[in-house]
Amino acid sequence: MNRKIIQRDIAGNKAVSFLTVLFITAAAMLLSLAGILVTNLFGSIDRLMADAKTPHFMQMHTGDVDFEELEAFAAGNSAVEDFQVLEFLNVGGEKIRLGENSLALSVQDNGFSVQSSRFDFLLDENNRPAQPKDGELWVPVCYNRDHTVQAGDKAVINGKTFVVTGFVRDSQMNSTLASSKRFVVSAGDYAQLKEVGSVEYLIEFRLKDLSDLSEFESAYSASQMPANGPTLSWPLFRMISAVSDGIMIAVILLVSVIVILIALLCIRFTLLAKIEDDYREIGVMKAVGIRVSDIQSIYLAVYAVLAAAGCIMGFLLSLALRGPLQESIRANLGESGNDGLSFLLGMAGTLLLFFFILFFIRRILKRFRRISPVQAIRQGSEQENVRGGKSLRLSKNRWLSANLFLAVKDIAARKRLYLTMLFVIILACFIMVVPQNLYHTISDSSFVTYLGVGRCDLRMDIQQTEELEEKAGSVGEYLGRDSAVETYAVFVTELFDKKQEDGTTEQIKVELGNHGAFPLQYVDGKLPSRDSDIALSVLYAEEMDKKVGDKMVLLTDKGEKQLTVCGIYSDITNGGKTAKAAFRPGTREAAWSTVCVNLKQPGVLAEKTEEYSRKFPYAKVSGMEDYVAQTFGQTLRAVRTASVGAGFVAVVVTLLVILLFMKLLTAKDRYSIAVLKSVGFTGSDISRQYIWRSVLVVILGILLGSVLAGTLGERIAGAAISSLGAAAFQFTEDPLSSFVLSPVVLLFTALAATIAGTAKAGNLCISQSIKE
Repeated sequence: MNRKIIQRDIAGNKAVSFLTVLFITAAAMLLSLAGILVTNLFGSIDRLMADAKTPHFMQMHTGDVDFEELEAFAAGNSAVEDFQVLEFLNVGGEKIRLGENSLALSVQDNGFSVQSSRFDFLLDENNRPAQPKDGELWVPVCYNRDHTVQAGDKAVINGKTFVVTGFVRDSQMNSTLASSKRFVVSAGDYAQLKEVGSVEYLIEFRLKDLSDLSEFESAYSASQMPANGPTLSWPLFRMISAVSDGIMIAVILLVSVIVILIALLCIRFTLLAKIEDDYREIGVMKAVGIRVSDIQSIYLAVYAVLAAAGCIMGFLLSLALRGPLQESIRANLGESGNDGLSFLLGMAGTLLLFFFILFFIRRILKRFRRISPVQAIRQGSEQENVRGGKSLRLSKNRWLSANLFLAVKDIAARKRLYLTMLFVIILACFIMVVPQNLYHTISDSSFVTYLGVGRCDLRMDIQQTEELEEKAGSVGEYLGRDSAVETYAVFVTELFDKKQEDGTTEQIKVELGNHGAFPLQYVDGKLPSRDSDIALSVLYAEEMDKKVGDKMVLLTDKGEKQLTVCGIYSDITNGGKTAKAAFRPGTREAAWSTVCVNLKQPGVLAEKTEEYSRKFPYAKVSGMEDYVAQTFGQTLRAVRTASVGAGFVAVVVTLLVILLFMKLLTAKDRYSIAVLKSVGFTGSDISRQYIWRSVLVVILGILLGSVLAGTLGERIAGAAISSLGAAAFQFTEDPLSSFVLSPVVLLFTALAATIAGTAKAGNLCISQSIKE
C-alpha cells in the first residue's frame, strides 16, 4: 500500500522529486567530501611527520656553534629524547638552475643538505629516506608541482652538473609558506658545494613527551643557547603543512553547509505546496478517523525515499571525486593510510544528513494537528494571509506600470511565500562572493601587512653574511641616493635578553627601525614610534601574557631598558614570534636585516630588482608581488579552485531553485492567473509580472547576501586565515567581481529560470481554472 502511494506521488511530481533529490545529492556529496578530505589531509600529515621523525623543536642558527655546550644542555634536560645538529648550505638562487629554469628570482632560501641518520628525514615518493648517490640531486616536491623541473632533467649548481633523480617531501619545509627549501645531495657532493654557500645550522630536538614542548622552549631560551635565526616547533610544522589544502576543504565545508540549508528550504517549500494541494484529502482522512501519525507517515515515507536516494548518490559521487581532489594532498604529503576511516567518516556525514532531513520533515508535518477537517473539506485550501497588500490599489497607482505594480503588490501580500526564494538568493550570493573575496584578499599585495611584513614594491633580505649591519647600512645609503626610490626603510633584527619577573632571562628577537614607513595591520594598539615603545606579535603576546599598556624590561648594551607594549600585530615570520621597537640599534650582532622600498615609478620594478641583485649579491631581492605569488601560490591555487567551484554551485542552485519555485507558484496561482486573463491581461503580461517578482526578490537577495558576505563571511574567512597567524583580518574586495559580475550572473540566471518556469503560465482554460 505505502509502496504504491510513494510510487504514485513521485511519478506525479517528477520535476519536484528530481530537483529535491538533486539538492540532497549535492549536499551529501559536499559534506561527505569534506569529511573524506579532512581525514586524508591530517592522516597524510601525521604519517609524513611520523615517517620523517619530525623534530619537536628546531632552532635555525647562523654563526658559530659550541657543540659541546649544546650536547651538555641536551644531556642535562630530562625532556630530551634525541638531539642533533644538521647543516643547511644556503646557496643563492642565481647559482641554481633546474632544467631550463633558474631560481634567481625565487623568494625561497634554497639550500643543500645530506640525509640525516637519526631523525628529520627527507622522504621520497614512498615516504622512505632519499639516499642520493654522487651526481644525483633530490629536489623539493614543490618545484615539481609548479612544473619547474621533472625527474631526469639536468640541474646545474654553480657550474656542477647533477641529474634530478627524484623529489623529496620535507615535513618541515614542504609548504611554500615555509621560507626555506632543502635539496638533498650525497656527502661527497655536499663537501664540493660547501665553498659556494653559507652554512646555517639546524639545531633539532625530539622530546619524550610533546606536552613538555612549551616548558622546553622556555628552558632553551633561558639557557642562552644559539638562537640567531627563526625558532620553529612541531605545532607550526603541522599547521603550515595543512594550510593550503585546509582552506580549500574549509570552503567546501562552508558551501556544503549552505547547500544543506538551501536543500532544507526547498524541501520545506515543496512539502508545504504538496500539503496545500492535498488539503481537502487530509481533511477527509482526519474526518474518517485516520490517525495524524499515520497521515504523517505517508508523507514522511515519500521524502525518506527521496532523501535516501539523494544521500546514496551523493556519497557515491564523493567517492568518485575524492581522487582528483586528493591529488594535491597525495603529491605533497603522501598517502594517509586512512582510506577506511575516511570512507566511514564520509558515510557517517551522509547518514547524519539523512536523519536530519527526516527530523526536519517531521517538524513540518506537525502542522497536520492544526488542520480542521471541516475547514479543509469546505474550503479545500489553507487561507493565505494577504493583509500586507491591501493598502496597494491599482486604481491609485500613478508611477509604476500595471505589471510591475501587481508584482510589488503580490510580494507585499505574500511575504512569507517569497521568503524562501529570498533566503536562497542570499545564500547563493554568499557562497559565490565569500570565496572570491578570500582569493582577492590573499592575492592582494596588502595581505602581507597581516603577516608581519610591510607593504612595499620591493624588499631585500640580508642574512647569513658577515658584517651584516654594515652591509645593511650601505644598502640604505645607496637607496638614499637613488632618484627612482620614493621611500625606503632599513630594519635590523637583534637578539636581546628579556628580564622575567622571577629574575631569570630569556632571549627575544626585536626588529628595530622606522615602522611607520611601512606599517602593518595591528590587532590591538598601534605601531612603535617612541624609544619606550615595543610591539609584540600575537603569539609572543600570548606566550608572555602581555596586553597593550603592560611593561617589560630588555637588557641592552646600556643596561636595563623599560618598554611599554604599544601594540599587538599578526605575524607568521620566525615561527610567529617577533617584536618591533623604535629605539636605535646597539653594538650587538644583528641576526638579519630587511630593507623595504617603494619606487616612484612601479614600471621600473623589474629593472631595479635586477640592479639591486647585481649591486648587493649578499641580499635576496624580490618584488612584493612575486613574494606573495611564490609564498602563497599553493594556497592561492587551492582557494581559486574552491572559488570557481563555489561560483558554479551558486549559479546552478539559483537556476534550479527559481525554476522549481516558479513552476510551483504558477500551479498555485491558477485561479489568480485565470482572473487576470478574464479581465484582459495577456499571457506575456502575466509572464512579465512573474519576472518582475523574481527580479525584485533577487535584487534584494543580492544586496542582503553581499552585506552578509562582507560581515559574517569576513569573520568566517578570518577564522580560516588566522591559522596563518593573521589575527587582524579584513576583506580586500575586487569591486568588479564582487559588486558587478557576480550580481549580474545571478540576476541573469534568475531571469532565465523565471522565463523558463513561467513560459506556459498563461496557457490555461479560464473557466476550468476559476471553477476549480
